Amino acid sequence: MNFYFYDLETSGLNPRDSRIMQFGGQRTDMSLKPVGQPHNVLIKMTEDVLPDPYAILVTGITPQQTIADGMTEAEFLKLFYKEIAVPDTIFVGYNTVRFDDEFMRFLLYRNFYDPYTWQYKDERSRWDLLDAVRMMRALRPEGIKWPVDSSGKPTNQLGLLTGVNNIAHDGAHDALSDVNATIALAQLIHSKQPKLFKYLLDMRDKKRIAELVDSDQPFVYTSGKYPSETQKTTIAVKLASHPKRQGALVYDLRHDPEEFTKLSPEELVEAWQWKKDSTEPRLPVKTLQYNRCPAVAPLNVLDSASQKRIGLTPAAAMQNLAKLKSQKEFVERILKAVGLLDDQQALKFTGQDQPVDAQLYDGFFSDSDRRLSEQVQALPTGELSDMQPKFQDKRLKALLPLYKARNFPSSLTTAEQASWDRYCQEYVLSGGEDSRLARYFAKLEELKKQTGSTKNQQYILDELQLWGESLVP
Repeated sequence: MNFYFYDLETSGLNPRDSRIMQFGGQRTDMSLKPVGQPHNVLIKMTEDVLPDPYAILVTGITPQQTIADGMTEAEFLKLFYKEIAVPDTIFVGYNTVRFDDEFMRFLLYRNFYDPYTWQYKDERSRWDLLDAVRMMRALRPEGIKWPVDSSGKPTNQLGLLTGVNNIAHDGAHDALSDVNATIALAQLIHSKQPKLFKYLLDMRDKKRIAELVDSDQPFVYTSGKYPSETQKTTIAVKLASHPKRQGALVYDLRHDPEEFTKLSPEELVEAWQWKKDSTEPRLPVKTLQYNRCPAVAPLNVLDSASQKRIGLTPAAAMQNLAKLKSQKEFVERILKAVGLLDDQQALKFTGQDQPVDAQLYDGFFSDSDRRLSEQVQALPTGELSDMQPKFQDKRLKALLPLYKARNFPSSLTTAEQASWDRYCQEYVLSGGEDSRLARYFAKLEELKKQTGSTKNQQYILDELQLWGESLVP
């Protein structure tokens, strides 16, 4: 086994319509010693993408730079499977499970690769250092310096962690620089807390997570959803299996359940939803997904110092658990509330045409479609234009002309080029004054009015202005 640490810089925050602009990665052995050469790749932007100007100011990577120095998505994925997604690889990073992994899935989906097997087939797997770091801070912080933010709250931001621990981290928000910093941080916590490091690494296995959570016994749970003041950590217990996801609905035993157990399903939905600046108590129930490497541990890891740091004792949690167990109908109402939330989410998208790029989670592909997709990947550029695969899934039929245009523009016929031009124009211009392009230019104007911009920032804004103008027919 070996680790592959990776990080992405992207054109925005939403993997459904944003793109990977830079991929950085480095393989290490299980003792965290780098093996082989790193990967540092720019990926070409295409004419149907409008980057978020705020994101580009952070990374400093312009669309023009990716076109000049980058490779297409299809070219990158051939490299990815030849050199990176090899057997016995544990993919790891800092917040990769929630962010980078999602971008990789959508990239694979757009380009006719299976979006999931890269992380489980041939003894491959994934892990995320962020929640491991959070749990170490809560339970075993000795030997590591822990930063706070400008308001004095505990923070586990990578750049601040590396700074207080004197870890080299030049060029934050450069993918390869962040990878090297993450490896150095992993080396530090491995040396200072080897037992907890190994335990959390082994607990990336969803079967082991399920075994702990499904025992119906309280357990320690660290999550970014919990407050920083309590070190993102609490004592939780499973209420029920999630009706649709690989995971459980868990209750935060920090909170007395009495004010929630009498609520109707509709009232529970209201209490569950996040509201900005609200002082109302939020329903202390969350979804724990077994396949997302949650940081969980048995209750006996909580020593007296840890209890003080997280502001919770097992005795207090057990009092709330006893109250919870006396309310049998509460779980039924929670499950009804989950159904109501799902209905609300479905209504949100009713009547909205989602671009095919955003439809990854609309279902799995059939075996025959997967075999045809493999043929698409393997075809040389010249033969791609002649291929007319009989896909069963309409998403793949819609993706094929986009795949050709984005990756093999020189192979397009006159008719295909005209169709691609119409697609790009419709994508960026539809909506008139509220089109993607109009919102893009509005953001640029807003940023240009801000004072204190450096010469480099002004250059980036000028490049982004030119990029937007180049998309106007």
